[in-house]
Amino acid sequence: MRTALTLCTMLITILVAGSVQAVDVIRVMLVQEAPRVLISADRGVVVHLPSGDERLVTIPLVVTPHADGLTVNGEGFRSDTVRVRGRGEDLTIRAGEMPASAPLVVAGTLQITSRGKGLTVVNEVDLEEYVKGVVPSEMNAGWHPEALKTQAVVARTYALYQRMMNPTREYDVVASIQDQVYRGRRGLDHRVRHAVEATRGAVLTHRNAPILAAFSSTAAGPTEDAVNVWSKDLPYLKGVECPFDTNSPYYQWRAEFKLQDLEDNLRRQGLAVGTIASMTPFSYSRAGRVTKIRVLHSHGELILRGEDLRRVVGYTVIPSTQFEVEAVGRDVVLSGRGAGHAVGLCQWGAKELADLGYSFVTILRYYFPGTELKDARFVDLVSPSAP
Repeated sequence: MRTALTLCTMLITILVAGSVQAVDVIRVMLVQEAPRVLISADRGVVVHLPSGDERLVTIPLVVTPHADGLTVNGEGFRSDTVRVRGRGEDLTIRAGEMPASAPLVVAGTLQITSRGKGLTVVNEVDLEEYVKGVVPSEMNAGWHPEALKTQAVVARTYALYQRMMNPTREYDVVASIQDQVYRGRRGLDHRVRHAVEATRGAVLTHRNAPILAAFSSTAAGPTEDAVNVWSKDLPYLKGVECPFDTNSPYYQWRAEFKLQDLEDNLRRQGLAVGTIASMTPFSYSRAGRVTKIRVLHSHGELILRGEDLRRVVGYTVIPSTQFEVEAVGRDVVLSGRGAGHAVGLCQWGAKELADLGYSFVTILRYYFPGTELKDARFVDLVSPSAP
């Protein structure tokens, strides 16, 4: 294994750190359907009003929706959007759905839009600042610097891919596990800054376009083909051997959930499910994960995708689709391995490889075969006609 990885390194042109000046802006959906939003900054915030005027507000800014638009600190406007920036500093945002003790501190500009009875908040932020907010949210900042660099390149690439594939949407990514977790300045330290700056502008490409840079926690075996999870047959998202993540706390697990909860959740999805009698894996991927599961119930049978079972029961309850059904009674008992969809980068595998001395370039090339590491300035950001 070490020989193969070393050979990969010899075949890769090393990207010179710091050679790229990224100027891209990423639009991050921070909040949806909030009843109100409160924004502040130490030196005040600048509000771009619908009239085109700007107003400096030194007290906390409170935005709420109303029938005809927005209310800003008690003043109504017949417009559904207002933009806010700090006076050369970060913004602190608290939304109605956020705990008071956990505000977000973000760089860039906020666009606040009234949507029905709630507000959406989109953070327009420099790409590199966005990556600094993702890396410590998705990976332990205490891990090896090469693992952090790996995560930085993946996060940057994923964001540009989503922007490329969704050009008409009002945002590029969501700040949650729906895309990748972004918490602004929370968790940012010198280790994260170094990893992002050392890889500034570096993106993984296929046919000179950003790739779908998928990642998950623990493969616990070979990584998975994307076609088995998302029906996307992408040449760079093919399974590879991953014997590197045995130290992950998710390498082996056991899960239990109530059968009644499963029945109720399936019915909420519009499926006419009776009393469940049994659940058995129906088909497996080449890597050994459950692609479909057969559910026998009093009204017949239901064939569920393995990932759909995780979604219905809860991704935190069933960490992966690599499981066996131990028992089906009042509770369903599963024994399994791994965490996440297992497509693309295995984060715990990257940690081990970095600890063994492999560079982020080698790690990326191994988990995303057939890709090239390129300067973002020279990459095609228009959706390609073929994957």
